[in-house]
This record gives sequence, structure tokens and C-alpha cells, in this order.
Amino acid sequence: MKKHIYILTGLLLVSGTMLAQKGNLKRAHKLFEMKAYAQAAEIYETKDRSKVVLQNLADSYYFNSNIEKAITAYKELFSKYEDSLDNDLRFRYAQALKGVKNYKEADIQLSTYYGEEIDTDAFIELNKKTTPHIFDLKVLDNVNSSNDFGLSFYDNNKVAFASARNNENPTYSWNNLPYLDLYSATLTTDGKLENITSFSDEVNSNSHESNATFSKDGKTMYFNRTNSSRVKVDGERIAHIKIFKAEFIDGEWANVKELPFNSKSYSTEHPSLSKDGKILYFASDMPGTLGGFDIFKVSISDDGTYGEPENLGNKINTPQREQFPFISDLDVLYFSSLGHQGYGGLDVYRSNSVNGSFDKPVNLGSSINSSLDDFAYVVKEKNDKGYMSSNRTGYDRLYTFSREENILTKYMVEGLVQDKNSKVLLPESLVTLFDDSGNVLQDSIVGDKADYLFKIEPNKKYKIRGTRKAYIPQDVEFSTDSNGKVHHNIYLSLESFADAEERVKENEKGDVQVELDKIYFDFDKSNIREDAAITLNVLVDLMKKYPSMEVEVSAHTDARGSDQYNLDLSKRRAASTLEYLVSQGIERDRLKSIGYGEMQPLNKCTEEGICEDEEYDINRRCEFTILN
Repeated sequence: MKKHIYILTGLLLVSGTMLAQKGNLKRAHKLFEMKAYAQAAEIYETKDRSKVVLQNLADSYYFNSNIEKAITAYKELFSKYEDSLDNDLRFRYAQALKGVKNYKEADIQLSTYYGEEIDTDAFIELNKKTTPHIFDLKVLDNVNSSNDFGLSFYDNNKVAFASARNNENPTYSWNNLPYLDLYSATLTTDGKLENITSFSDEVNSNSHESNATFSKDGKTMYFNRTNSSRVKVDGERIAHIKIFKAEFIDGEWANVKELPFNSKSYSTEHPSLSKDGKILYFASDMPGTLGGFDIFKVSISDDGTYGEPENLGNKINTPQREQFPFISDLDVLYFSSLGHQGYGGLDVYRSNSVNGSFDKPVNLGSSINSSLDDFAYVVKEKNDKGYMSSNRTGYDRLYTFSREENILTKYMVEGLVQDKNSKVLLPESLVTLFDDSGNVLQDSIVGDKADYLFKIEPNKKYKIRGTRKAYIPQDVEFSTDSNGKVHHNIYLSLESFADAEERVKENEKGDVQVELDKIYFDFDKSNIREDAAITLNVLVDLMKKYPSMEVEVSAHTDARGSDQYNLDLSKRRAASTLEYLVSQGIERDRLKSIGYGEMQPLNKCTEEGICEDEEYDINRRCEFTILN
């Protein structure tokens, strides 16, 4: 931007400056609307820090990947105007914080944005064990342009990619770089690019071209082209992107035509063709999307006509952006997303095709994803080599990679929980994984199949425990050190207290109780008699034998006497029984006492004067129900 110097004095200087400032701010807003973010930011930096100025300044830096300056502007914006800001600004602020790996502050903003706790550090730890590959990533050192991305394979050892290297092209106001063109190159055996050549003018125009994809025979190409004119959408002027098709005829690309589902009202972009050429995947912000951009697919008939675009749904797409789909020869979908949990900016994910639909996406991990934008991933599955693009250096760059299986995905312990004697499965049992210091690492309530699976790590010692109400817990220790195994399959066979101990029975209500001889109390008393203590010592020995056993002590009276009197008496007797058990070394937190008074009779003697003494006596009792 040219700078003009004016030497003025007095009132002329003041009034001239005021007019210039007013005009400059109007110009800044216009530049921002036209997405000329670099120029807009220069002007905004000179203006009073109003809400609009700070908001546009922060976004200008954010959209141009000037992350440090974006954070400074967002921080000031939120400190002054947080209560009146659009929630999308909070999301961009969080992404900027992620861009410098300030995950703690980013998670605070994202937790407010989503209305639930976000823990990026926990995600990163889990992702180390679940991402399927480890990547060896290298920048392509023989591609010297400041803006190259979106490489794709075609025609054996040839590739295509987009580049801003043509300085004769008009300058794009967004980033002050030349408009993009498509280039072809030869792929060497060591993964470098040679014989870099621009596609013909039939393909490359005065606008942007990028993201080519090719049919298996190399005779058909689909690619992006940005409209030369802008349309106003929701108050914003946008140059939409369309997908075009070209055919290779007599050594030239010809018959360039836009696809029928393009529109002047929305963008279609980033095409990727399936191996059989029958499905085209792409990104779009057409009506019906879940977020800014979603991944779609469209069928291609033998006669070259197209079906209706189909959104891949909320397993793949989020309320944010999903872009740059690539469908591999093995029908694995790779794409970039800003909405799934990740490291910051666009991350690359994969989703396997299962019975005609795609499963839950998996982040490809920190060996390929950075805290900024990573995208346009392509791979040859059979030789585990491919390319991707990233702006982690400040500009879009092409990277080559090789990959190998992530051995940590093989480290796991899994199994079933079953009854030791009957072998029936035990759904809703608790399985807990401990480290060698006894710290809980993971736990899970097993489902209907009674199965569990935990990811573990190499060179560690673990203990796994199965627990269930009224069952004896089972502990199994195992190791993943040099003497241990990578994959452990451990069946947890739990034995019920009722099977293990003759005194433990399940009653008709399903309660599991320890059956003891009857405990007697003196009339209107709650202290433990000597004969009652002998009986209770049987329970003491049982609870010491099974340190996990928890027991409810309940006391019951007969119906003679007032309701309140009987209730109070039963409470005192239950509490007294509990205190005796504690005095014999049973931990208090393993016991619970409750008095039911006359509310739970075992027979029909529910009123005073209708039964013999021995019948009433049946209802006077203490019961010991196993809680755990």
C-alpha cells in the first residue's frame, strides 16, 4: 500500500487528519469485507480500539494465520466486550490459542463455547494410543514457492498441485500473493518433484485453480476454480468456488465444464474421485450443511450424469468446517476438520468405510498434525507413502511422508466378565485398571456383552480388577515390559458370595444376606449382649476375610408398641450393632445401619393382639444385607 506524506499546519492539519481517519476506517471496513485482511489490519492498528475495530483486527490476523497478533487483539476484545460478542469469535480465539499450544487457556474458551468441559491434554494422551500410524514428515525441499498445496496423484508417476508461483498472475488481496494455478510434476523414486509445468490456459484462468483429482486412467480431471465475481451473502461479499471437469484429449486438457450442482450462492470445492470413478467426494457450504463446510458425495452414472449430492452426516461433519476429503483406494476417507477435537486449526482425520457408511473419525496424531492448519492429505495405502499440506511455517507448504503402524494401538487389555461357576456373562459389572502404584487409570461399566477394552502402554505393570455387587472382586496383575505381552486377553471370573460362603443366601426379594443366629436384646435395650457378640463375631470374621464386602445392618421390631417407639428402638439397636462391628476392627465406611421399626414384618402379625408371642418373635430380628 502506497504511503503519502502531507505537510500541513494548524486547522488544516487537524481537519484533514480527521477526514483521513474517517475515510481510512471506512476503507478498512471495505478491505475487510473484500477479505483483503493484510491491508485491513494495517489500517485497524491505527484506529481507536472500538468493538468493531478490535473484532475485525483480530479476525484479520486470524484469517491470515498471524496467530500471535490475533491472540493479542482477541484478548483485548474479550477483556472489554466479552458479554456482547458472538460465540464464533470465542471459537476463533480458542483456535488462535491452540495455534501457540496454549491449550489451558484454549480449553477455557472452548468449554464455554461448547457448554461442556474440554480437555485437550487428555485428548492428546489418548490419541497417542489410538491413532493408527506414526508419520515421518518432511517438507518438499525442491518446491520453492511460498504457497504450494493440494498435491494429487495421476498417470503413474505424475502429480498435480496448486501454487502461487506465477508472479504474472494478479495479486490476491487476502494474502498479497499471486492467484493460484495448477501445476503438474514428475514424482521421483525418492519422493521429490521434477519437471514442474503449468497446466494449459484451458485449465488455468485469471482466478484461482486448485485441488485436482483424476480418474484411474488419467483421462478425466476434476478441480476447483474460484468465481471471478463476488456475490453478497448475509451481508458479506464472497467469491464462491466451483468444481469443474476436464478431459484429456489428444494430449491436451479440453472440454472444461462446471458441474451441474455448482451454484452462484454457495461453494463446492476439494473434489476427490473414488477408485472406480463412480463417486465424487467434495466439500460444500450448500444449504443443509451442519457447519461452515461439510463433506458430501455424489454418484456418477455410466453416462456421465450426476445424482443428488449427499451429506455424509454428523459422524463426519460438525458445526465447524470439514474440508479436503480424499478417498483412498481402500475406501478410507481422509479429511481435514476444525470441529472434531484436535491439536489446533485444521487437523487430518481418517474414517473407515463399514457396511456402506463411515465410522467415527480418528485424528492422525501429533506426528503429522500441528497446532495450525494441516490439510489436503493423500496417500498410497499399499506403500504407506503420501503427501499433505500445512501452513505451520506461516505459508502453505507441501510435505511428503512415510508412515508405519503405531505400535501403541496394539497395547491393550480386553476380556469378559463372567460368573465363575455358571459362566454366565455379568453385564453392569465394574472393571478398573490400576498402575503398579494402585492409582486408577481407567474404569468402565461393562455393557450387555459384558466386555471391556483398555488401551495400555509398553514397559508398564498393571492390575485389572472386576467388581460387582454381592460378588468377590477379582484382581489380575500383568505386565507389558520385556517379559510381558503387547495384547492381553483376561477373563474376569467373579464368584458370588452366595456361592463361596454357606451362610450367604439370596432371599426372594433378590437381596443377598449373611444368615446368622438370632441376636437378642434385653427388653427396651439396645446394648450388645454377650451371646449377641458371639454371633456377630461370625460376621466380623467373614468381613475380614473379604475386605471389599460392605454390609447394611438393619434392625426390625414386632408390631407391639407405638410406631414411633418401635422405629426409634430399631434405629438404636442397628446403630449399636454397627458400633460393635467397628470395635472389632471393621472399617466404618464398610457399614451402614438402618432401623425399620415394624415396617417390614415377615408374617401377618401387623397389629398388636392378633398373634401369639412366638409369631411376633419372628419379626424381631437383625438382618445383614451385602451392599457390595
